Amino acid sequence: MKAKYGTPALLSLALYFLIIPAASCHAKEPARTEFVLGTVCTVNLYDKGTKPVYDEIFARLKELDTTLSANSETSNIAAINHNAGISPVKASPDTLKVLSTALRYSAKTDGAFDPAIGPIVKLWNIGTDKAAVPAPEALRNALSLVSWKDISVDEKEGTVSLAKKGMRLDLGAIAKGYAADEVALIVRKHGIKRAMIDLGGNIFAVGEKANGKPWIIGIRDPETSHGEPIASLPVVNKTVVTSGIYERFFEQNGVHYHHILDPKTGYPSDNELVSVTIICDVSMDADALSTSTFLLGTEKGMALLASMPNVEGIFINKKRQVRLTPGLQNTVTILDPRFTVIK
Repeated sequence: MKAKYGTPALLSLALYFLIIPAASCHAKEPARTEFVLGTVCTVNLYDKGTKPVYDEIFARLKELDTTLSANSETSNIAAINHNAGISPVKASPDTLKVLSTALRYSAKTDGAFDPAIGPIVKLWNIGTDKAAVPAPEALRNALSLVSWKDISVDEKEGTVSLAKKGMRLDLGAIAKGYAADEVALIVRKHGIKRAMIDLGGNIFAVGEKANGKPWIIGIRDPETSHGEPIASLPVVNKTVVTSGIYERFFEQNGVHYHHILDPKTGYPSDNELVSVTIICDVSMDADALSTSTFLLGTEKGMALLASMPNVEGIFINKKRQVRLTPGLQNTVTILDPRFTVIK
């Protein structure tokens, strides 16, 4: 059985990425694309986009990949996982920052967002050619190891420990957001005022277009892994992150299994939603919130966003109904008549 791969749930309607080799180390390069963080990452620096800056950006992305990957045997996360139930492990500053934020969202969502979900993720293997529905007993055993409350972070000592043998951290639902924030920091450090960062669908739009107008970001049709966007919205200095059922999935016996796993059941989340898009200032928050609100469902997800400043969301359900948070009511344009905005 072969896993089916979806394409990123976001695309920019206004962007066209073109890679042209630089004539010298200081010649302007319009964009660079590389495979890192387990996905295709494209950074387009429209202002001062030189080779040294691109080199710095992708070196930082590779550093984060080697630190935060749950799939590498040599990452900092792997070291923590190998020592689960044994001893604390010295954590990198990046690990501490991302994990501390993840645990904050665990508390906010009563465990709907759980960075200890690694045993479940490993069991399903969604996104690989080994994807399959786990045996019930194996799933029960894995679920017994999933609890964010069994993760201990010692900020003073700079260590992380997992209470039970077999526990596994997996920061896949938040790490790309952190990486996008880190790229944005580099971009701004170099005084670059216009850039588009796309880390496998985690979008960070820096500044505005050359004509002074906002970037236009398209929301992909959540029912297909390709095709035209069903809605668009203008953004300036914002990050846009979507979680949807057609990003990574496989089918077995005619049943669609997506990658957004519920830490309470061990199965892909099964509610009324097909996608959630978050728009805010910090991509790590947007990444965590897109997963959290999807798992919580529309009503609880909307309530969570209402409790947070400067965060907006787009919820799309199986009936092709679109719910918008208040700040987006007059901003989002529906491009596909099959989808309808509801209150």
